[in-house]
Amino acid sequence: MKLELKQKILNLLLIITSLLGYLQWGKSNETYLYKAEYDLLIKLFSDPMSVLHPFTMLPLAGQLILLIGCLQKKPAKSLTYWGIGLLGVLLGFIFVIGIMANHLKIILSVVPFWVIAIYTIQFLRKNKS
Repeated sequence: MKLELKQKILNLLLIITSLLGYLQWGKSNETYLYKAEYDLLIKLFSDPMSVLHPFTMLPLAGQLILLIGCLQKKPAKSLTYWGIGLLGVLLGFIFVIGIMANHLKIILSVVPFWVIAIYTIQFLRKNKS
């Protein structure tokens, strides 16, 4: 498989796995990131000031950066690193919350992202060119 295609696939997997994060607060409030992001995008166009927060905008920017990398003929490695970093802020925070709350579902929801992220970083470092 060509290196560029593999990097595009990894970028796409990073986007997909970032949407699997699970959040739970209180006794009856829960959502997955894909649902929260859908609501965020709807509000972004109707009431942008209500969604302007670093924990909402940085991961969204990370996904957009990874998507741009997928659309490039030869994906820039720096875009992939930036995308992982921006998404990692939120998903790392969710992981820590899951550990602190001893909530296995929250912890396991972000593991796929981190596995793909670590693999992608190793892949990019191994294939310096």
